Amino acid sequence: MRMAWMTTAGAAALLLTVPAAAQVAPQRLDALKVEAAAGVEKRAKLVQEMIDSIFSFGELGMQEIETSRYITEILEKNGFTVTRGIAGIPTAWSATWSQGSGGPTIAVGSDLDGIPKASQKPGVAWREPMIAGAPGHGEGHNSGQAVNIAAALAVKDIMIREKIPGTLLLWPGVAEEPVAAKAFFVRDGLFKDVDAVLFTHVSSNLQTNWGQPSGTGGVSVLYTFNGESAHSAGAPWRGRSALDAVELMDAGWNFRREHLRPEQRSHYVIKDGGDFPNVVPSTATVWYYFREQSFDAIRKNYEIGSKIATAAAMMTDTTVSHRIIGTAAPQHMNRPMAEAAYENIKKVGLPTWTAEEQQFAKAVQKLVGGEQKGLDTALEPMKPPEAEPKSGGSDDIGDVSWTKPTITIRYPSNIPELPGHNWSNAIAMATPIAHKGAVAGGKVMAMTLLDLLTRPELVTAAKSYFTDVQTKTVKYQPTLTNEKPYIEMNADIMAQFRDRMRPTYYNPKKYSSYLEQLGVKWPSITKPE
Repeated sequence: MRMAWMTTAGAAALLLTVPAAAQVAPQRLDALKVEAAAGVEKRAKLVQEMIDSIFSFGELGMQEIETSRYITEILEKNGFTVTRGIAGIPTAWSATWSQGSGGPTIAVGSDLDGIPKASQKPGVAWREPMIAGAPGHGEGHNSGQAVNIAAALAVKDIMIREKIPGTLLLWPGVAEEPVAAKAFFVRDGLFKDVDAVLFTHVSSNLQTNWGQPSGTGGVSVLYTFNGESAHSAGAPWRGRSALDAVELMDAGWNFRREHLRPEQRSHYVIKDGGDFPNVVPSTATVWYYFREQSFDAIRKNYEIGSKIATAAAMMTDTTVSHRIIGTAAPQHMNRPMAEAAYENIKKVGLPTWTAEEQQFAKAVQKLVGGEQKGLDTALEPMKPPEAEPKSGGSDDIGDVSWTKPTITIRYPSNIPELPGHNWSNAIAMATPIAHKGAVAGGKVMAMTLLDLLTRPELVTAAKSYFTDVQTKTVKYQPTLTNEKPYIEMNADIMAQFRDRMRPTYYNPKKYSSYLEQLGVKWPSITKPE
């Protein structure tokens, strides 16, 4: 049956470009999906070890050294061919495995990086940094690769036995928090031969969506001002303060906010404000995120910010340069793929949470002032996109979504009602809650992979939606030109903490779980006196 959004001509053209796939009867496909879900369940121990290990590494963007080494070794041991250092990023990699000739190429990705100052002991319902000031997984990016790898290995077994042709391409969302990698992957051709992209992200429910979701895209930019140092008391007139320029830029932008669309989101941090108060700062750097809901609006705000930076430099007789760290296009997710994934979500359902898990979730919610409703027990329905999406956060999966048909599958490894990008979001991320939620997500991922590998009409419909609906009037507008990835990002922070964090790395050969290694009794609700 022809999909409603597929023109006859478009369908005919796309059929010529869709790789030959194994056609499987619906009843047989249902049986294979049951087997794939069982294959993920069989790998629950691998899921737990991966989640706990990556949690213990706690690495920031561009410095995911231990994390990437650990993941790629697992993939190589399971027959994947790994290419390291893709797009000029040392911690980025791709891992491929193919069965037979032809068949679609499915790219499967998830993020890796942590949050600054989010170090937190898991499994305790109170604030307790493992190492004060150190980074940690205060978003939950330690869990997604476990979802994907368990699913990929379960599907790989089936592909071999059933002789299903196709290629699995696994890849990491390096430095997602500063949106500093995926646009480089797109620019450098990682997805050139890909037919569809399945992405996973931690959440508190099991869900997916299509169209443009609420949120924003954005551009991440460093502005560096250069002036002249001088004695701040002896001869201040001989200095030209780069810090003054930063402060003037910030003041100018803050005044301009009133005259921007309310949907915009923009924020900055001063990365370098000088050395000593009695030395006029010769250099200063401020880091901006400009977020909006369309390509044109993002570019407009970025241009306004750069104009204000130039004006600040003129006012202080300094100079300014800027460097794009990364971009995040406004997301647009593929409808046929999302609808197929949601059918699998309904089949898998949410985990059955124990009374102890619910008690623990409510204790953490109380800790941070959230509604004490516990863990979700009902699936959220997949709704059509809002006519006017609300503003909010960004993810550089948006750049991928404008390159190939893409969806994000969200899985329930964290607790609802938490603030996000916060130490409290790390509390559950190496506990049975995270493990069970990731297994559920892995089952949905495995089943959706089988849909794409064995239903050529789904790949055709996904490409038709991408061509005839998503990109019919709106085209991808890349911001990157010849920029290089900011690979030195966070190196100083990790150099400060890595040696202190190393003794806390999880040892799965000695301990059944990270909680056991840390001596945490699960669940720990009340802080000892």
